[in-house]
Amino acid sequence: MVRKIIFSPLWSVVVLFALAYVQLINPSFIESVRLRYFDTLITNQTTVENNIYTVNIDEESIKQHGQWPWPRDEYAKLIKDLYDRGAGLVVFNVLMPEADRGGQDQALADVMSTYPVILNILGAEQGKNEPINPGAAIINPEYMDMIVSYPSIIANVPTLENAAVGSGIVNTFPELDGVNRRLPLVIQSEGVLYPSVVMEVLRVIAGDPSFQIKLSEFGVDKLRIPQFDVIPTDNLGQVWIDWSQTSKSISAANLPDDFGGAVVLVAPTAAGINNPVATAMGPVYPHELHAAVIGTVFNKSNIERPAWATDAELLYLIAAGLVLILLSRWTYVGIAAFVILIGASVGGSIYMFHAHHWLVDGAIIPGFLVLVGLKRYILKFLDEFLQKQKVKKQFGGYVSPKIVDLLAKDPSVIEKGIRRDISIVMTDLRGFTPLGESYGPDVEGLRNIMNDYMDAITQPVLRNEGTIIKYIGDASLHIHGAPFEQENHEAVAVKTAIEMIDAVEEFNNELQAKGKPPVGMGAGINTGPTVIGNIGSKQRYGYDVLGDSVSTAARLEGQTKGYGVLLILGPNTAKAARAHYNVVELDLLAVKGKTQALDIYTVIWKETPDEHFYHNHNLFLKKYRSSNWVGAQGQADWLIANGPKTLVKYYAMMKERIDELAEANIQNFDGVYRATSK
Repeated sequence: MVRKIIFSPLWSVVVLFALAYVQLINPSFIESVRLRYFDTLITNQTTVENNIYTVNIDEESIKQHGQWPWPRDEYAKLIKDLYDRGAGLVVFNVLMPEADRGGQDQALADVMSTYPVILNILGAEQGKNEPINPGAAIINPEYMDMIVSYPSIIANVPTLENAAVGSGIVNTFPELDGVNRRLPLVIQSEGVLYPSVVMEVLRVIAGDPSFQIKLSEFGVDKLRIPQFDVIPTDNLGQVWIDWSQTSKSISAANLPDDFGGAVVLVAPTAAGINNPVATAMGPVYPHELHAAVIGTVFNKSNIERPAWATDAELLYLIAAGLVLILLSRWTYVGIAAFVILIGASVGGSIYMFHAHHWLVDGAIIPGFLVLVGLKRYILKFLDEFLQKQKVKKQFGGYVSPKIVDLLAKDPSVIEKGIRRDISIVMTDLRGFTPLGESYGPDVEGLRNIMNDYMDAITQPVLRNEGTIIKYIGDASLHIHGAPFEQENHEAVAVKTAIEMIDAVEEFNNELQAKGKPPVGMGAGINTGPTVIGNIGSKQRYGYDVLGDSVSTAARLEGQTKGYGVLLILGPNTAKAARAHYNVVELDLLAVKGKTQALDIYTVIWKETPDEHFYHNHNLFLKKYRSSNWVGAQGQADWLIANGPKTLVKYYAMMKERIDELAEANIQNFDGVYRATSK
């Protein structure tokens, strides 16, 4: 019943209208995605270089003129120099609300009385000084509260304000995600309209005494400077920043010979003086943003989000979604419709921007249509997704990512049991008791260090694509050759065990740094037929291994201490690994619970034994197994003195055993050691 409801066309319509409702209320995360898409459109245009310069007071400039802030007669010299080099209009983006400490305000004012300079002012919570204001012709002033407003204005000292040809607001107005995409051309404070620095540049260039604005109950209806056409803005009086309108950025320490009548915006950019603002182009300084907006407005590169766009997008979503639902009953027709409608949505958005500079959504609408179009496949997706998550949850920490991916593609590999020759590696921690005693009542500390130990021995397993079956206290069991076949798994198992032992040696450095006793690790490896799969009760089960090969690997690990080695191999493992490692036979061993003996081996990997060693070692085993106790003792002494250092404990142990056998005067010794403990 539930399946029928989910797959019914009616349910698809419900999903469609739920998405349409989300589109209608336009939550912040949806708007954020849409704005990011608009960023992509706006920033991927052919650039236009305008006759606008941004002159940066950077580190090099400060190095030449002294520490910041400069005395204001230095500002005066810079402004005069800019005009001497052909500047058309200077915009000085340095707010000066306090009198100059050196008393140079009049020197700057004198230069500004000769050369036209636009200063910046700032909307703020608390004001200071009285800004000059060109005034505005306002239609419907009762709606002034509908536009961007600030409680007060911070202006420059009166001497400078009165000498300036204009003062403009430099506040940015970021979107909900903190990115500046639009800039208000006017703001209001305490019932008075103030132009932005962009409007002041246009007004001064045009020679107009003021600007004109028409308001309505929705906000700004029209905004213009008489010598220019109407400037399209949104209802807050903002224009979109067209980042294709570029300016030339130079250092105040390296001015060109001729600005060619350019508009020049001066501002500090040295580290710690001025902060960049976030934009679609990344962080830029405010005067660089203003330069882009000046180019945008001056060249009438007016980017708009049309008033009809929201309604049109909603209608398209509903209509296209219904078409998709109707045609999805025919698989290939539905797929074709899906591709066409999605393509039309994205392609139409791109076309309208490049043809008309209209911002129409090409991200959210196609995304919602994708959800509607793929609805019929949700159950299959969820089923596969849940299976993959189940596998990843069960195996994510036990096998390499490569095996996890393979299992996710074919979960049946673990559901059904298989019987296969694999290599089993059993390890156990040595020295846990003194380590635990060193932590005393600090249980948390002991837990943390044991987690570090387990992490150290786990990394080689995952690196070599083994599968961890379980951790048993401070012991571990992992396998090679399942759930997927692994070439040369016997040699890979030996390689992994060696790397685990080496990892424990490195782990001891961490213990030593903490003043803790070192630990060791013993490992037993056995290769043989094993049952692998999900094993357990209906209530609790897990991926596990069963078979005599598993218990033998555990017994081999248990004998490592007795034989004085860190690693013991079973015969099948040793046979396959001999081509890759220095394998040495240790003994004929009947592990506890077994009557049949098996050859056991170890590996020497930090030394390289020569043929002379192997000859004497084989001679030692031959004398030992033939009950030649005196000869075996002599061979053992020679091997202790001349053989690999890693086998010294082994030969010493064998000497003790030979003494016991000689004292017991055992008759008909068969060369088999029968273990009495695990």
